Amino acid sequence: MRDFTIAVIQNRTIHDKEKNIINALDLVKKAAGKGASLVMLPEIFLYPYELSKLAIVVDSDGSTLKRLSQTAKENRIFLCTGSFPVQENNKIYNRAFLLGPDGSVLLTHDKCHLFDVRLPNLVSEESKVFTAGSQARTIKTDLGSIGMLVCYDIRFPEISRKLALANAEIILVPAAFNTVTGPAHWHTILRARAIENQVFLAAASPARNNKAGYLAYGHSLVVNPWGRILTEAGTGQTILYAKLDADVLSTTRARLPLLKHRRPEIY
Repeated sequence: MRDFTIAVIQNRTIHDKEKNIINALDLVKKAAGKGASLVMLPEIFLYPYELSKLAIVVDSDGSTLKRLSQTAKENRIFLCTGSFPVQENNKIYNRAFLLGPDGSVLLTHDKCHLFDVRLPNLVSEESKVFTAGSQARTIKTDLGSIGMLVCYDIRFPEISRKLALANAEIILVPAAFNTVTGPAHWHTILRARAIENQVFLAAASPARNNKAGYLAYGHSLVVNPWGRILTEAGTGQTILYAKLDADVLSTTRARLPLLKHRRPEIY
């Protein structure tokens, strides 16, 4: 891994896919202009996270990915596209892409754990819309070894550990926690996953839109391998910037070698 600046975009979405995409791409370009080498967007960055309406924003022809790829190429950045609905073999996946500075697809991640829950003031059945992904991988880049998860995946420590054991140094988490689960769990889970796997972890949330049917928690953030929050957003649209220091990663792992001390034979 080398030192670099990451930009985490917390964009506000409205019920207009085209305007949302234009807004997101403008923010990506702004972040690149500020010197970010890696820019990331949130889960379902192109529309309010309302399951009953997501069918209208499915990227069935690849046009959304093409625009994101062109933006990465024009600005010579690594771009985590956040996630958006993608149709493949008559199934819809909640898919995130990692694009290289040449616009190529380096890595994809389909949300593996679907948010089917019934909580006070919150009911979600993602499995009625999406098909679950079946793998989690990492890719070695010029910045470091990167893995991706999507939102609810982060609640399951096994999948983060799988990325860590595959040499992840940075885990990117496009997410859309809400105002029920966010205040209770967001900071705790993200810091815990960074600490136990000794990785930099960046989580991007949509900004809150009080007129939408789903209220995003916001509070996008970046955590270092020691569990320190390097930067955190509020609830509005913004861009976060953080320098990821390779020495922090190597020093943390050397002084507290958690992965070397594992005892998988007794787990």
